[in-house]
Amino acid sequence: MMIGRVIVCCLLFSLNAAAQEQSATQEHVTTDSVGTEKSESSLMVRLREVQQYLDDKARGKVDPLYIEVPDKPWRVILRYKENVVDVDYSQSVDFPEYNEHADWELCFTPPVASSVGFWVGYRGTGFSYSKSLTKNAGRYYSISSTGAKYGFNFRLRRFNTQDAEFNAEDRNLDTGVGSKESTTVNMPAPVWIRSTYINGYYVFNGRRYSQAAAYNQSVIQRHSAGSLLLGATWYQSSFDYDDIKNFVYMIIGHGIYRAKVHQANIGVGYGYNWVPLRGLVVNVMAMPTISVYDRVKAYKYETNYKMAPIEAVDDYGDWNRETKTWANGKTHKPLLMADVNNGQFDYWEVEPEVIYSMMHFNLDLRLGIAYNWSNYFIGAQAQYNNFNYKSDNCKVNIFDAYARLSFGVRL
Repeated sequence: MMIGRVIVCCLLFSLNAAAQEQSATQEHVTTDSVGTEKSESSLMVRLREVQQYLDDKARGKVDPLYIEVPDKPWRVILRYKENVVDVDYSQSVDFPEYNEHADWELCFTPPVASSVGFWVGYRGTGFSYSKSLTKNAGRYYSISSTGAKYGFNFRLRRFNTQDAEFNAEDRNLDTGVGSKESTTVNMPAPVWIRSTYINGYYVFNGRRYSQAAAYNQSVIQRHSAGSLLLGATWYQSSFDYDDIKNFVYMIIGHGIYRAKVHQANIGVGYGYNWVPLRGLVVNVMAMPTISVYDRVKAYKYETNYKMAPIEAVDDYGDWNRETKTWANGKTHKPLLMADVNNGQFDYWEVEPEVIYSMMHFNLDLRLGIAYNWSNYFIGAQAQYNNFNYKSDNCKVNIFDAYARLSFGVRL
C-alpha cells in the first residue's frame, strides 16, 4: 500500500517536472508577524504535497458520515502491555508388559510479560519501542500497520523456563481402571519455546467500518458499523529441551527432544464497531480459521534405555557404545534401572520425522475500546489466539493473549 502511494507521488512529480525545475531555482517567500522574510525550500513544498496527497487518499477511501479522518495525522502513544503464554505438551506411552497405557502432560506458563513503551507514526503506520518490566519473561517483539481496507500484525516471542506442571494418568487396558496424578516439577534443564505470528486481514466494508478506530486510533468511528473480514495467518514455533539432564522426559516422549511446527491458516470473521456516544467506540472481532498447511518436524534421540518394568536381577553388565548393546546382548535397559552418573547412559541422534497432519481449527478473538476528545485519546485492547497441532501420540497446545492500555495525542 505504502509502496503504491510512493510510486503515484513520483509519477505526479515527474509530470510536473518543468514547473518544479523552474521553482527549484526560486524561493517561496513568506512574511512573519514582525515583517521578517523567511525562505522555504522546494523540498519542503514537495513534502507538504506528498502529505496532502496521502491525506486526500485517506479521506477518499472512507465515508465521512461513519469514519472521520483527523486533520492532525501524527500520533504519539504511550502504552502499557501485559502478554501471557501457556504451552501444554502431551504424550502417550504404552507398557505392553503390564498391558497398560499412560498419558502425561507438561504445562509451561512463563511469568506475565509486562512492558511500557511508546508508538510514533503517521496515520496508520509507525514504529514502536517497549521495555520489559518483568524478569525471566523472555523477549517479545511486535509490529503492526492498518489502513482502510487492511491490517497487518507481527509478533515474536522467545522464552525459557524450568517451572512446569506435570499431569499423568495410568490406565489398565483390560479393566479400564486407572489413576491420576498432578504435581509441580522443576525441569533439570531449561525448556526453550519460540513462536512467530504473522496476521493480515482484509475489510470488505472499509468505507464505513475501521479496525484502526479501536486499536490504534488513526481514525475516529462516528457511527456504529460492522464488516466481514477475510484473514490469513502464518504461525511457526519450536519446543526444545535438548539437554541430557532432561533425558527422562525425552524417553517417555518417544525420544523427541525438539519439535518445530509451521502452520498457515485462513478464515472469515466479523468485526463490529459500536458507538454509544460521540468519541467512544467498542470493537469486537471474532475469526475462526482453518489450517491449510500444517507441518511438524520432530527431532529424536535413540537411547539404551526404554520404558519397561524393572527386572529383579540386573544382569546387563557394561554398555558397549560401538555395538550399541549391553554385555548380555540386549539393546535396551529398563528406565527405572538407569544410572546416569556411572556413564552407562548413552543417547544418539536419529533421522528427524516430518509429518503433515490433518486440518486444525484455531481462533482469533479481539476486543478494543477507545475514547477520543480534542486531540487526545485513550484506549484498551485485548487479543486471544489459540494454536494446536499434533502428530501421532504427540500434541501441543499454545494459548497466546495480551491486554494493552494506551494514551495518545495527535500532532
